Amino acid sequence: MAPKTRRYDDAKIRAAVIAQFGHVGRAVRELGPEQLEGPSGLGDWTVADLAAHIAWIADSLAAGLARPPAAVPELTAVEWPFATASLAGKISEAARETLTGAPLPELYDRAATAMARELAANPGGRVLQLWVGDMTLADFLVTRTVELVVHTDDLNRAAGLDIPIERQALAACTRLLADSLALRAPGGSVEVRIPPFAVVQCIEGPRHTRGTPPNVVETDPLTWIRLATGRTDWAAALDGAHVRAGGERADLSALLPLMS
Repeated sequence: MAPKTRRYDDAKIRAAVIAQFGHVGRAVRELGPEQLEGPSGLGDWTVADLAAHIAWIADSLAAGLARPPAAVPELTAVEWPFATASLAGKISEAARETLTGAPLPELYDRAATAMARELAANPGGRVLQLWVGDMTLADFLVTRTVELVVHTDDLNRAAGLDIPIERQALAACTRLLADSLALRAPGGSVEVRIPPFAVVQCIEGPRHTRGTPPNVVETDPLTWIRLATGRTDWAAALDGAHVRAGGERADLSALLPLMS
């Protein structure tokens, strides 16, 4: 049986995306030249490159809404993580072309203004034309929580910051990636628990019907997000006691990362 499609509150997701972008923008304004020139931990990107990419997330959302709408959606939010890998280079190149030459505070001001304007003017059912596949605005905004939460965490770790993460954004990011795992490996033999936000069942095999299931994986939201996006690996998370796994089927290493 296919997992039930999760529904998200569009107004709360919009508010979370705007708020999270604001948190990052305020922190970026305080970064000094030495911090900006430091490594991001993401390939050859500097912290400045990472910060500019986060500005592009909002800028490109606004640009997508300014284009004529598509007719019908081709992709849902839960399918989105599997469609992103082949576009990483194209997205990076587009971000550099769009953002080159302007100071970071200017980039953030411009992107925040454009994003707020376009979100106010467009309903959740609007279908955006996207490289990854046409999506409704409501679904695409859920994927923006993933981008913003993941890169906020990247920026915190790279620059030694403590940028807050909106609870609603963290919840949506966690749930979307958990549901994507269940989509990739359907079944009911393993229960993955990510309190307080998500519980999903996955992997073919005997399905439990009551009581504690024989195969359980449990972790916290940030560890789950880092696993799902390739920021850490399964063995390291187990060794560091950030993941608890019990049962002969409770090994997700072959399924992770979901996106990288």
